[in-house]
Amino acid sequence: MNTEKSKVAQGRHYEIKPKGPLKGEIELSGAKNAATKQIIASLLTDEECVLENIPDILDTRLTMGMCHDVGSEFSFKNGVLKITTKKIKKPEISASYTGRNRVPILFFGPLLHRYGKAIVPVVGGDKIGKRPIDFHLNALKKMGADIKKRGSKYIVRAKKLHGADIFLPFPSVGATENVLLCASLAEGRTIIRNAAIEPEIIDLMLVLQKMGTIIEIRSDRTFVIKGVKKLKGFKHRVILDRTEAVSFACAVVASGGDAFIKGASQLNLLTFLNKIRLVGAEFEVKEDGIRFWSNPRKLKAISIETNVHPGFMTDWQAPFVILLTQAKGESVVHETVFENRFGYTNELVKMGANIKLSTRCLNFDPCRFYQKNFFHSCIIFGKTPLKGGTIVVPDIRAGFSYLIAAAIAKGTSKVYGIEHIERGYENIINKFKSLGLEIKVRGKV
Repeated sequence: MNTEKSKVAQGRHYEIKPKGPLKGEIELSGAKNAATKQIIASLLTDEECVLENIPDILDTRLTMGMCHDVGSEFSFKNGVLKITTKKIKKPEISASYTGRNRVPILFFGPLLHRYGKAIVPVVGGDKIGKRPIDFHLNALKKMGADIKKRGSKYIVRAKKLHGADIFLPFPSVGATENVLLCASLAEGRTIIRNAAIEPEIIDLMLVLQKMGTIIEIRSDRTFVIKGVKKLKGFKHRVILDRTEAVSFACAVVASGGDAFIKGASQLNLLTFLNKIRLVGAEFEVKEDGIRFWSNPRKLKAISIETNVHPGFMTDWQAPFVILLTQAKGESVVHETVFENRFGYTNELVKMGANIKLSTRCLNFDPCRFYQKNFFHSCIIFGKTPLKGGTIVVPDIRAGFSYLIAAAIAKGTSKVYGIEHIERGYENIINKFKSLGLEIKVRGKV
């Protein structure tokens, strides 16, 4: 273990002792990727906003903290957030949030509209590949903002943002969200071409429409937003987390278990459910969720390509790779969204997985990483038994995948760097326990 990892592999961690197939029932939490953006949207008005089904995780707490720093007052209890921002007291997001997640960049629009200035730290987040903010900054410039970078901060000014015709070279989720927040109070009409259309974005659009924004969704990934002079408060229930649903479903199937995931949506999981059936597992859609189960002897290799919605979500890739280690044959996963999302496989190999990485676009047409020397394809040779070990988590989705690996491995595992997991998954210990896994928190912070 290298020096950096050895520093992480101490203190607070999960100790996991598998006890057989995962069986039982869990209930999904609100979607992190929707909740944080809707909390920021509340800054666009001086009226009270009420958000229900907010997951109590590090990322939402960080977002609330940023809002409080710029002037918001709020109460948060039992998943209900009541937040009011009568006045923006200061237009700056503290540098202390640098590198913790990518949420600060979405404060540009609210701060510019209500203060005329925004000071935002350089963003961080998971180490899964370069995520440049050129799309964000170019859109802001088109809308009339003056942007300067000084050290580790962006200083942006605008007397008034105006509408613009914006084309995104790639349907970036973050850039689409940023433009939506900026366009809602901008003068005139904004067009977003090649926009991302993920369910979390649609949920943000519902919030903005409740606030008074006029938004048209066209059939060709085009959004048309007519800015208004003033936005009002709202009450909204955040959608359930589709990635949490996928993560637990993969854990259940990989273990040869049988579990009901309450709140899982067939509509938002359509592409994933197809792959579950192709890999040889089963599911049953019910009124209030989806049951998943499998016979581990019948799991078979398949090929998967990640893509933007409605394709196979990149956040689903790591949990499914764990599942594929238990499928017979040679599986291929082709990552087209982030160029460095297979870094977590090194730890899996140590646990006994047979995984090879490739710079080629295996089994699929050339993607935007073609001939760029990125290891963006993964070959999984199964079925391979996994053995417990000491694991260091690099990011949220890989972190959950390590929990899946530990849950199906032989022997005890210790998982460190669990703050990454707790950034994105609420009440994860009790949820795994409800499925029969012996999992405990050990050590101190």
